[in-house]
Amino acid sequence: MTARSRLDQSLLALICLVLVLTVGTYFYSTDYFSLTYAREDGFVEYGTALFLFAASLVLLVNAGRLKTRGLTLAFGCTLFYALLFFFAAGEEVSWGQRIFGWETGETFREINKQQETNLHNLIVPTPWGDFHLAKTLFGPILTSILLLYLAVLPLLYPRVGLIKRIADRIAAPVPGKRHAVLAIAASLVIAAIDVSRKWEVYELVFSVLATSIFLLPQNSEHTT
Repeated sequence: MTARSRLDQSLLALICLVLVLTVGTYFYSTDYFSLTYAREDGFVEYGTALFLFAASLVLLVNAGRLKTRGLTLAFGCTLFYALLFFFAAGEEVSWGQRIFGWETGETFREINKQQETNLHNLIVPTPWGDFHLAKTLFGPILTSILLLYLAVLPLLYPRVGLIKRIADRIAAPVPGKRHAVLAIAASLVIAAIDVSRKWEVYELVFSVLATSIFLLPQNSEHTT
């Protein structure tokens, strides 16, 4: 068993542990769930940022390997994916604002829902009313895209030639069936519980899943 395989198994076990803790905490106390377990600046939120950053690092390593093999397009795409996950990690903790305690600039105080230095909480005024990025682009739209990626793509990739060729061409790491099963399990858990801040746990599960996927994707010969 390779080092990547061992790490992958540890990540999948961690996801199972998080789901068990989530259900247990929910039944123990919904107040404890919101105010302690999944609170802002707590274990779940910082864990999400940590694994998003870890996913970015894995992608950087993959990009280096692809560059060595002379796969220019795959290298460029993978480097872009790494930058996206680095950005997501920074956004998750408002680029360290609450850690280091700097003041929010005047511009962000006016257009940011939480008056913090990040983009995902921006409120964009439009002729049809305020456009909340967190509720639209970073809400149901992103969730739907992620579920298609995690639960549908693993099934289509080996069966639809066009999808396989495109995914391999742009070095898109394709989740395995184990990732799809855990993604569906996490979705069912989140749908079943009714408590504020439950989506923070969903984000944590996705960040760990992403790290696992990038370590050992279904199409590893084209992406790592």
